[in-house]
Amino acid sequence: MDPFSAEGELLNLHNYFHQGQFQEAIDFDTAGLSAENQLPARVLSLRAQVALGHAEDVIADVEGEVDVELVAVRALAESAGGNESKAVKIAEKLASESADNNTVQILAGTVLQAAGKSEEALALLSQHQGNLEAVALIVQIHLEQNRTDLAIKEVAAARRWAQDSLLVNLAESWVGLRVGGEKYQQAFYVFEELAQAPATSSIQSLISQAVAEVHLGRLDEAEAALKQAIAKEPKNAEAISNSIVLNVIQGKDTAQLKSDLQSAAPNHHFLTDLQEKSALFDKAATKYSAKVAA
Repeated sequence: MDPFSAEGELLNLHNYFHQGQFQEAIDFDTAGLSAENQLPARVLSLRAQVALGHAEDVIADVEGEVDVELVAVRALAESAGGNESKAVKIAEKLASESADNNTVQILAGTVLQAAGKSEEALALLSQHQGNLEAVALIVQIHLEQNRTDLAIKEVAAARRWAQDSLLVNLAESWVGLRVGGEKYQQAFYVFEELAQAPATSSIQSLISQAVAEVHLGRLDEAEAALKQAIAKEPKNAEAISNSIVLNVIQGKDTAQLKSDLQSAAPNHHFLTDLQEKSALFDKAATKYSAKVAA
């Protein structure tokens, strides 16, 4: 039986992780788990630690481990810790030697995609056999590639065999935010249900709810959700960066939020992209000179 299925003993742990409840995933009691599920549970706990910014601790934890699942965790932690070349080297070796392993597919695929190696990541992920995490990651990659058509097909195919799975609902909601129209409201329902229920609420779901609210034109509600997220974790880079976007839309000052983001995550992709766009604008501006009419 699939340990992540509705009857599986890892279902709650799996849901904690994908709902963004990373501390709950770390604190999950694994004492009563069967022997075969001890390793998958450890992998999810380590991934949750990486998600919370503890990459160095995870690297130390898996030092010397030979299980391919834990080697894959090492690659993920190296990538999160900024050691991209080392992470990619490990991921590519795993992809060539253990491509049929579910954990390798997800974690090595994540590392490869983070390094800009989308085709390698997709080639690895496409070998999955009913792995919903692989489906979710494939959808994310297609959306990043602006191939919404392929993302829609991936979700539709998974819906036929996974039905009401949390990951399928999330993936469908990500696609909905790209498609727009009535799909905005459908995505909002999924994110709001997760964000507002005490048993499932997390910073991740609050941010997702806020993004959906923005698309629906409900800016005050989006602001409330983001403030709730920042109150839970003042240095959360995703909450801060989305607050900057919202403030721009609302015509509000963003100086303090940009300073907060610079302090919390100086290499955040939002700041990098902003710097690149500013440089391009300045370069373009040099081609034009002010003309004063006589």
